[in-house]
Order: sequence, then structure tokens, then C-alpha cells
Amino acid sequence: MKKSLKQLNLKGIMSLMLATALTVVSCTNEETASDELTNTGDEVISATELQFSDESEMISEEVTTIAEDVYATDEISMTSKADYQSDHLPDCVTITTVVTDTTREKTIDFGEGCELPNGNLLSGIIHLSYAKDMELASKTIALSLENFTFNGVSVEGSADILRVRSNDNGNPQGTANATFKATWPEGDTASFEGTRTREWIEGYGSGFWGDNVFLITGKRTYVGREGNVFIKEVISPLRREMSCRFIVSGVLEISRNDNTASLDFGDGSCDAKGVLTQPDGTETEIFLRRFWKR
Repeated sequence: MKKSLKQLNLKGIMSLMLATALTVVSCTNEETASDELTNTGDEVISATELQFSDESEMISEEVTTIAEDVYATDEISMTSKADYQSDHLPDCVTITTVVTDTTREKTIDFGEGCELPNGNLLSGIIHLSYAKDMELASKTIALSLENFTFNGVSVEGSADILRVRSNDNGNPQGTANATFKATWPEGDTASFEGTRTREWIEGYGSGFWGDNVFLITGKRTYVGREGNVFIKEVISPLRREMSCRFIVSGVLEISRNDNTASLDFGDGSCDAKGVLTQPDGTETEIFLRRFWKR
């Protein structure tokens, strides 16, 4: 039976409409996928992931600071032959010292919860071990954690800190090779490893922790909550003034795959802000340290 011209035309029109619709959907999907790829490629690290990353850095910084303060108390007391006390750690911290033939073993116990002067709440134990001879120009401090938490974040790991009594600038300096893993109460995890050098540029030996200032340099590998790997390298020394809870200046580069962003900590003001610049030049002001309540 022959089909009418009207039937053939109708069939042709319907086929053309279907083909056009499929083409539009296909193009739309391709454009969406392209947009997603572009966004993913341009954004090295999200604001949320940066907050987790910066919080883990703060934890490491605080642990290292405590270790160096406890060590410095021994160093100054035993080399200057004078009674020296630092006001950094509150009375709720218990420090126990065991001296062997060759080493000094320190247990820094924060109990079930001890609040530092800067407002951070710590629990658990930091273990330190270093050579007994405090006259040595340099030595290694072994650091490990036991049931340790920082503002509710569970932290495990260890570090070896190469301690130099006087660097090329005449300042005390500690270079920490560390590996830490943090687990937040919600179940999120992150880890990092690498090296950070802290030069003690002001306040050493004063006994008043608030006038101490450090310059921090180094490079670390950070593995975020989704398993993404970031390389974090200090390109302008980070300035930490102990009278402030935050890094007050300096620039950190953050790289993932072949893309690099930068985080500028500011002009010296004591605040939780930083400016994150993505590879395409987009700048975003970030509030760092999620546990800090503004």
C-alpha cells in the first residue's frame, strides 16, 4: 500500500524534530561537562578544604611550639645556670622528666582537657626525647603523641625536630620532619607530611610567651578529605606572633596536579583572614580556622 504524501511529510518532520532535540541535549551535556571540567581545573582548592588544611597546619604548629617551649626551658635553665620558667603552659599541664644516662625524656600531659592561654583546648600527651647534654650546639628532639586531641580533633603522628641553638642569624631554630593525621568529630580525615623550619626571631629567653615571634618556611604534602593531594610550600616566610592565634603575614603556595594557587595571610594584622588567589587570578577572602568563633 502506498503511503500518502502527507504521511511521509509528517514522518520526516517528526524525525527532524527528534534529531534536533537529541543534538541540543547532546550539546548541552557537553557544555555542562566542559564547564565542570573548567571549574575543577581552575579551582586548585575549595574554601572549605582550605579551612581543613589550615586547621591541620595550626595543630602541627601548636604541637611544635609546645615542644620547643618545653625544650627551651631546659636549655636556658641548664646553660645559663639560672632558674627559668616560661608562662606559656597553664597549671593544668603536668610535665614529668625522666633522666637516663644519655637522654632526657619529657611527658607533657594535658589530662582530659586543658585550655591554653590562646583558647585552644588540648587533651592527651606529648612525648619528647632528646640528648641529655644541653651544651650541644644542635640535637634532635623526638616527638610523639598519645591519645591527643586539639579542639576535639583527634591527632596521631610523630616528628623529629633538628634543634639548632644559633643559626646563621644568631637565632634558635627548629626544623621539624613530621607526619600527622587528623580526624574530626564528624569523621573527616586529613594527613600531611613534610618539613617546616621555625626560626625564633624575637623573645627567646624572656619568660613571657606573648613577646615571642617565629618565621616559618618549608614544604609539605597534604592529603585532603576527598583524597586529593596538595603540595604546600612557603614562598614568603610566615610570621607567627605568639600574642596572636593566627599567622599574621606571609604567602603559601598550594599546588594540585599542574595548577597552583596562593594564600596570602595579610599585612600583619591579627585576624583569621587570608586571600586565596586561584590560577585564573580570581581572589577570594577566606576565613581560616573553622574552630575559631568570630
